[in-house]
Amino acid sequence: MYNLETKSLLPFTEEHEKWRAEFGKFLDEEIVPHYLEWEKACGVPHEVFKKFGDHGYGCLWLDKKYGGQEKDLLYTIIYGEELSKRGLNGVLTRLSSDTVAPYIYHHGTDAQKEFYLPKVASGDICIAICMTEKEHGSDLAHIETSAVLEGDHYVINGGKTYISNGLVSDYAIVACRTDPNAEKPHKGISLIIVPTNAPGFERKLLNKIGLRSQDTAEYTFTNVVVPKENLLGDENGGFYILMKHLEKERLMSAWGTLGMAEYAFQLAMQRAQERLVAGKPLGDYQHWQYTLAQCAVELDQARSYVEHLTLLFMNGTQSVNTQVSIAKYATAELAYKISDIGVQIWGGEGIIRDNAIARQYVDTRHYRLMAGTSEVQLGIVAKSLGLGARRKK
Repeated sequence: MYNLETKSLLPFTEEHEKWRAEFGKFLDEEIVPHYLEWEKACGVPHEVFKKFGDHGYGCLWLDKKYGGQEKDLLYTIIYGEELSKRGLNGVLTRLSSDTVAPYIYHHGTDAQKEFYLPKVASGDICIAICMTEKEHGSDLAHIETSAVLEGDHYVINGGKTYISNGLVSDYAIVACRTDPNAEKPHKGISLIIVPTNAPGFERKLLNKIGLRSQDTAEYTFTNVVVPKENLLGDENGGFYILMKHLEKERLMSAWGTLGMAEYAFQLAMQRAQERLVAGKPLGDYQHWQYTLAQCAVELDQARSYVEHLTLLFMNGTQSVNTQVSIAKYATAELAYKISDIGVQIWGGEGIIRDNAIARQYVDTRHYRLMAGTSEVQLGIVAKSLGLGARRKK
């Protein structure tokens, strides 16, 4: 990784660093050797989730009574950093355990918590979350997938797309419209837990340009019946639950894309020092010195900002909703920019898929869309500035 000898603002302890070494060793021995196989197979096998769980790497944050580790947020950050520095961008095991499981922990009934959470922590099940629809994209307030309550069950019809871990998931938390006549569209949305083996539930793999080992899928629901006990939180309160969790999701996404940017920079630096042009390393040419120096400056700024936000988030005394959008936007764009520079430095080898920089390039392109597009993030910032608001007459 790049190093400008900047000391981290985060309070990492010796225990954190010991865990980092242990987790890194696990990845090197159990995950890295198989990653290219999973890239070609277009998916991380279900047993990999179990392997993470067996080693104690599932739901790090969760209460021990549910099978978790009760570790602080810094461990989750380390988890993501160690994956990123190895280019394991498609191993989204923590999406199930650290992004989706908290929905159940914070909003589920006791019965839901007792049933799902231990199984997610152990890796016995994977849970996906389904928000996006083809016709509405990031506009969650106007989704059309319907859930009609008929007696003691819901009947779900519609479809979702761009679902991460879509084929490997055992359950999906689905955003549905339960009140089509709501005064405001976002007030008619609910979250329902749906087993992916339910009759009428169909899914297919989407053929993406990058993140090949992460099985992004499209779901179709045709009269899918689930018991009303599978409602997560209050009926018609789903939109508020989604918004509540986006702050942390975008912060962790910023950490992920920052790690991807740093790994791309490492690959670019490596090649700039190795590749000879007219008898001297590419890095000896002033153009590439300035280009890479600029990347290092922007990386240092980005890491300082993300660490600062993390401290504010952990302190919990103020909202950082706008700031996490800034971080998510900046790191996603930077990761893509540096990956593109890396491909240019590698030259012809940079477009060969078996080369890590080629995978970084197509993988980072996805993250300008995930967890809210770059335009969505800029829209949030613009709104905080008072732009686009209707003037009072």
